[in-house]
Amino acid sequence: MSARRIQREHLDLQKDAPENCSAGPRGENMYIWDAMIMGPTGSPYVGGIFKLEINFPTNYPFSAPKVTFITKIYHPNINSKNGSICLDILKDNWSPALTVSKLLLSICSLLTDPNPKDPLVPEIADLYIKDKVTYEENARIWTHKYAV
Repeated sequence: MSARRIQREHLDLQKDAPENCSAGPRGENMYIWDAMIMGPTGSPYVGGIFKLEINFPTNYPFSAPKVTFITKIYHPNINSKNGSICLDILKDNWSPALTVSKLLLSICSLLTDPNPKDPLVPEIADLYIKDKVTYEENARIWTHKYAV
């Protein structure tokens, strides 16, 4: 089931990828994908190109894929050291009805609207809450340094 589902999602993404996103298998291995997200307009990440890795479990779509940022990013819900992402649909709220396309859209949305109430990096979340201007400046600096 999982290989067929992953192949179908790849075909769907080739036909109709979300705006500013792309993803596909790394070489011959259908269970490891490379993805790219362009920094969303209206976010401090605009102009950046962020690389991600998607690892599908063998029981996909019944378990969520593991998605990590390869490109360093300054964000309260993304660990810049290991690229892990704090996003509910990657954990407790995963559903087999979700797809890679919807997952990429959710990550883009997270870039535009961080969730400082459920941070992976508390210091950045604290700054986001107390001084959003400085947070956005830091995010722009990191974007220019690592994603341009």
